[in-house]
Amino acid sequence: MVTVDREEIIVVGRLPRPMRPADSEDAKGESSARSAEAGRIKRFREDTRAERMTIAEEMEARFGRKVAWGAECGETRTLFTNMSVPVMTRLRQPERMVLDTLVEAGVTRSRSEALAWCVRLVAQHEADWIEQLREALGAIRQARESGPDA
Repeated sequence: MVTVDREEIIVVGRLPRPMRPADSEDAKGESSARSAEAGRIKRFREDTRAERMTIAEEMEARFGRKVAWGAECGETRTLFTNMSVPVMTRLRQPERMVLDTLVEAGVTRSRSEALAWCVRLVAQHEADWIEQLREALGAIRQARESGPDA
């Protein structure tokens, strides 16, 4: 799967699930299946590092964006590298108070982390709606591209 925004391209490969019993538990209570998936991802990361770096350099030169990598195996998804990009926003006092409450309560360490936490929460709970918006934007882009030249 490839995801692109203004600053970064994220490439996530899908790996086959390891052959392990899905219902057994390890000493920490984590299923051995999840541990095996994480192990397969770790091995893939180590085994493909040189190739991924070469590909990333070529992609960065061609597309002018940083390239990040990740892998999925079964229910486990890991991003190896990815950017944390500062985003400027203007908030009125009620919105700032929400962020400050999250910081004061120890939910987050900073306003920046609190804002990122809020964005993740919206994305998690409104995923279907966000996907509908993305599809609608895609249709708008396509209509603009097929229209007359201005």
